[in-house]
Amino acid sequence: MVEAVQDAGVVVTGAGGGIGAALARRFAAEGARVVVNDLDAARAQAVADEIGGIAVPGDASVIVAEARDALGGTVDVYCANAGLASGGTEAADDKVWALAWDVNVMAHVRAAQELLPGWLERGSGRFVSTVSAAGLLTMIGAAPYSVTKHGAYAFAEWLSLTYRHRGVKVHAICPQGVRTDMLTASGSAGDLVLAPTAIEPEDVADALFKGMEEDRFLILPHPEVAEYYQARATTPDRWLTNMNHIQQKWEAAR
Repeated sequence: MVEAVQDAGVVVTGAGGGIGAALARRFAAEGARVVVNDLDAARAQAVADEIGGIAVPGDASVIVAEARDALGGTVDVYCANAGLASGGTEAADDKVWALAWDVNVMAHVRAAQELLPGWLERGSGRFVSTVSAAGLLTMIGAAPYSVTKHGAYAFAEWLSLTYRHRGVKVHAICPQGVRTDMLTASGSAGDLVLAPTAIEPEDVADALFKGMEEDRFLILPHPEVAEYYQARATTPDRWLTNMNHIQQKWEAAR
């Protein structure tokens, strides 16, 4: 994997902190040339300065062309990591739903629209989607987040099945709790469901690199998620009942 990443042009969105910063640091440590993207220009620049990368701040949906230019014309690996942890129920405001959909799904779609023509022409490219276990399962108290993360997973899956024979590799990272600002912002629901087994952002980067070495689509930094995903598929009513018990426990605690 070191050979594959050495001197590769890598873009990591949402890399001003958390998982994105850990991914940027790991790619740089392996010899890649890394573009660090974040809405917060100061945070993007700080990480870029730390790793010898290039800061390209701004909306992740529209920075592909600028990032590609910064890398000399070629993006080899694109990490669609920027995400929005939108809480709420079905009653969340339409603007909350729309923003979650735009950041968690459409930013990935727009990046793929920019990247795929070049990747398909040359027969190689790697798209890394930071999804979340919520994209395989769900998350209590966060309907917009859960629904749009399902969309992000579905899009990554579609990219993989559509283009893998043409040299495009796709990875979907689906961790549970990770000790980041997003976990802190998840409040009491995150404290109940995610915090007890939370891992460090660097653990997510390790899981990705192991998955790339093994050429795996689905990256599970929390291996137990595979069992939950299997239960959801094979015994959905039992799984939903168990999740509802967690919902009731959360409601009672509130």
